Amino acid sequence: MFKKILIANRGEIAVRVIRACREMGIGTVAVFSDADRTALHVRMADEAYRLGPAPATESYLRPDLVLEAAARAGAGAVHPGYGFLSENAGFARECADAGIKFIGPPAKAIDQMGSKTAARALMQAAGVPVVPGTPGPVADSAEATAAAAEIGYPIMLKASAGGGGKGMRLVASAEELPSALSQAQSEAASAFGDSAVYVEKAIVRPRHIEVQVLADEHGQVIHLAERECSLQRRHQKIVEEAPAPLLEGYAQVRDRLTSAAVLAAKSVDYSNAGTIEFLMDADRNFYFLEMNTRLQVEHPVTELITGIDLVKEQIRIAAGEKLRYDQDDVQVRGWAMECRIYAEDPATNFFPSPGKITRLVRPSGPGVRVDSGAYPGWTVPIEYDPLIAKLSAWGPTRQEAIARLSAALQEYSIGGIRTTVGFFRDVLKDPAFLAGDIDTGFVGRFMEGWDRSPTLGPGLEAAALAVAVEKFSNAEAKAAGRPTQALSRWKSSSRSDSLRGS
Repeated sequence: MFKKILIANRGEIAVRVIRACREMGIGTVAVFSDADRTALHVRMADEAYRLGPAPATESYLRPDLVLEAAARAGAGAVHPGYGFLSENAGFARECADAGIKFIGPPAKAIDQMGSKTAARALMQAAGVPVVPGTPGPVADSAEATAAAAEIGYPIMLKASAGGGGKGMRLVASAEELPSALSQAQSEAASAFGDSAVYVEKAIVRPRHIEVQVLADEHGQVIHLAERECSLQRRHQKIVEEAPAPLLEGYAQVRDRLTSAAVLAAKSVDYSNAGTIEFLMDADRNFYFLEMNTRLQVEHPVTELITGIDLVKEQIRIAAGEKLRYDQDDVQVRGWAMECRIYAEDPATNFFPSPGKITRLVRPSGPGVRVDSGAYPGWTVPIEYDPLIAKLSAWGPTRQEAIARLSAALQEYSIGGIRTTVGFFRDVLKDPAFLAGDIDTGFVGRFMEGWDRSPTLGPGLEAAALAVAVEKFSNAEAKAAGRPTQALSRWKSSSRSDSLRGS
């Protein structure tokens, strides 16, 4: 087992890996940019090394600086988290050349699954269902038009080299295609340095369902059930749950889906944690979308329903250990759901809201989990993804998981910045969501009828919290036979302050 691991990431995922290492008795090394000098992961790690200036291209995305820090610290392995260098095959190879273990899949598997078109071809050869589309990138508008006519509208244009919604366009007719293709190619080139775009049949009102897999370096591959990730904005997931509501009562479909995911992983000699993503239509036909060759943001919901710590398993696999579980050992219990808490303002189309966190009240209670890199007084930097926390809840049923998550969102209070907390409070009350009637277009439809006016700002939330605390204290005092206190007066410091916050 490794004695020391460097975490080549930041924020909540760096904190998550540090905690797993601490439980395993492994030393931890953090890296940071100038913008993250006071970040929580830097404070928690046993050692911390500066990479460079705030821009990721000058710090977290520099393999040479990360490996230099690993060498200085004497780390035997690097955990890349997700994002940044996590799916960089070149970085995985550089780690190997430096004698440092990359806690992730082999570089070859990253290469094979990193190209959407190459991955589609591999999956077709392996017998995994794929969405009808072109075998590779289209050369120009004429080729795209011909392909779309054969496939049938609507179609999706997708960047071959990446994901996350970049370089993606939905096209409903031939008239829209030339302009959409140009936009998709330009966006793909900007995001990935590669303008290649391919054409794929658009699935109407699809569900985004993915399967978590674990594979050791000795050939064993298992799945840890599926997750539903259909609630997205700008093709980015914001609410995830496990298992998938659409598959309740359809055990045979679930078996075919999870078997396809295991087959996909085996076809590229995969090892470590990975996720096979599928689109599913209303008739529960599923199609391979992509493979994420890393730990997923939404991994906590899988951990909550299986009891398996994915980060610890990643580390054990990288250390050469065999999986400790056979497929029959994996038992799914209950339901779990996660909300991604962003420093964004939903009322202004999720515009980023960096700034100083002036107050932070984290929720707690049975089945509630908070993964976060935030603390009171910390300034959310503008340079990086605005995800500041993940709030998850487990319950014996979907309804109870929603109830616990809703209660936790009511307790969650973040002052000084706008967040998505209030937005999620409303989403979890929506009748369609409660019924499990969701798809990748849910958030867009929800936003059309959502009341974007401010509700509780931090000032009013502080007042409500003060009242709640005083009521609790008085109830305790009454039970103990002590005198109660009169309700304290509270006054907002300013009108503008009361309209800011989550």
